[in-house]
Amino acid sequence: MNDKNELIQVAKIGRLVGLKGELKLNIKCDFPEQFRTNASFLTDKDTKLTIHSFNITKKTISFKGYASREDAAKLVNLNLFITKQDSLEECKLEDGEFFWFEMIDSILMESNKKLGKVQEIQRIGATDYLIIKTDEKLVEKDFPKLFYVPYIDRYIRDFDKKEKIIYSIDTFGILENS
Repeated sequence: MNDKNELIQVAKIGRLVGLKGELKLNIKCDFPEQFRTNASFLTDKDTKLTIHSFNITKKTISFKGYASREDAAKLVNLNLFITKQDSLEECKLEDGEFFWFEMIDSILMESNKKLGKVQEIQRIGATDYLIIKTDEKLVEKDFPKLFYVPYIDRYIRDFDKKEKIIYSIDTFGILENS
């Protein structure tokens, strides 16, 4: 399989639906438009699946070569992935929007002070949270090892994608109260 670091999970195949190989699709990305006829995805079983049909309203999907219920049953619980490069090419972002994978390992700065590094991003409710691994110098001063920063304008001012630096405001207060 491709290098796991270069793959992004975009969906998980769910239960069987109907008699003709349809399956529920649990979408795990912000770009459902990429699930279209003839689009291909990699699985965690090192196989490639090509979409035969997709119903965005019902979130049901079928794949070429898996037309029967019995064949489609082999796909239940598989994860679907695309490469980071394919994601950059296929999914169009608005100005000021970024992919999560672009922000991972970025430095969180506030007033020229390094607070930590983005370890992970989680969506909780409708808000994305940067999970920050606190800078060692601050941990030595008894600050927590991890803290969460909501990715909202109130706290995030700018992201320099090239330098991998997130400029923030009032996030030190979040760290202090974590």
